[in-house]
Amino acid sequence: MTNSNSDKFNEGVTPLPRRDVRGEVRIGIINVSDRASQGIYEDLPGKAIVATLNEYIVGDWHKEYAIVPDEQKLIEATLIEMADVKNCCLIVTCGGTGPADRDVTPEATERVCDKMMPGFGELMRMESLKYVPTAILSRQTAGIRNQTLIVNLPGKPKAIRQCLDAVFPAIPYCIDLLNGPYIECRNEIIKVFRPA
Repeated sequence: MTNSNSDKFNEGVTPLPRRDVRGEVRIGIINVSDRASQGIYEDLPGKAIVATLNEYIVGDWHKEYAIVPDEQKLIEATLIEMADVKNCCLIVTCGGTGPADRDVTPEATERVCDKMMPGFGELMRMESLKYVPTAILSRQTAGIRNQTLIVNLPGKPKAIRQCLDAVFPAIPYCIDLLNGPYIECRNEIIKVFRPA
């Protein structure tokens, strides 16, 4: 016997397909920078993210890569494409998290997410404050869009590694909870936590 109220509530709603937990690990990397997108600056932050993830992750992973200017609508569109079309389980952005007028990455992230994960930003600021007092100016955040975790990082390569070292131990388990692919990491580089 079916519940007519439940059927009525779910009418016209198409559930998202569950990802195969044995499937390919696809990670989006977005460098948000006016100058890098124009070729004025070399894309050092994006390269720093790739290098760090290559150190962390055991086995092959596929990257989706973009360099976009500090334009909120464009950042939003890129996040949506990587999450919904390219099926990234994780999207990592860098840049655009400060207090300047054109720093709009957190706003774009909040706009496309279903749930916010403020603990990521809190931990990254705590870690960065060990090195620079200006870390208090950072507005990094994280959130979930459907089955994709989106994490904002700062724009400086050194700070990127510091922040990833702080938050990445929780990321594979978060992706497990979102029915994403299993991410195996090198224990000697980064100690990932999964509850027993």
